[in-house]
Amino acid sequence: MAATMSRNKFINPRHLAQPGTFCRLPSGYGVVKVCVSGAAETGHCGLDAFDKAREVGREIARQGGIITTGATTGFPLYAAMGAKDESGFSIGFSPASTEREHVETYKLPLEYIDVMVYTGFGYAGRDLLLVRSSDAVVIGCGRIGTLNEFSIAFEDRRPLGILEGSWDTDELLKHFIDSSHRPNDRIIFESDPKALVEQLVEMALKDKVETNLVYDNHDGWGGTGKNDQVIL
Repeated sequence: MAATMSRNKFINPRHLAQPGTFCRLPSGYGVVKVCVSGAAETGHCGLDAFDKAREVGREIARQGGIITTGATTGFPLYAAMGAKDESGFSIGFSPASTEREHVETYKLPLEYIDVMVYTGFGYAGRDLLLVRSSDAVVIGCGRIGTLNEFSIAFEDRRPLGILEGSWDTDELLKHFIDSSHRPNDRIIFESDPKALVEQLVEMALKDKVETNLVYDNHDGWGGTGKNDQVIL
């Protein structure tokens, strides 16, 4: 029987369930966070946009990852919904500074988000924090905000998965990448959400193993890790 909330709203019990597993490293440090970027308004995206977005979210949860989004409507919302279908965990990065501003000023939803980070930095600032708080980025059907998140991930050399579909975002990004004359072997083009997420998680885990060191920074030592004792 579905769980019931206020105003007679029925929700899937799996959306309330605790996450079954997280994609942790063998050392116990770190959980893979996968950002899903896409259009808040999806009228131009085609009929398969919502299904593919939802399957991306489901696969992130199945892989034991955490989904991160811009806490908006459209493509990211359906991806977060998909993650909750598999009892996944979601983090939203809001452009607003408070919950009231998020709902009343930006007209953004609260549904399907377990932890909301109120950045207070507007859309552009939110995009930067969202990408840099994530280990990999999925780019779906999108507009200028999605291109901004792509650019940040590209510059930071985050593992990037470009989801191909009935939209033209993937074709535009191929053109941009070719025109940039900056080779990048960390970009995947894939039409299958499952295959895309699997490859991104594998790349992100490899990055964590190679670069996510923990240092014994007792009092008197710096926080940079330089000349400090590696304890991992």
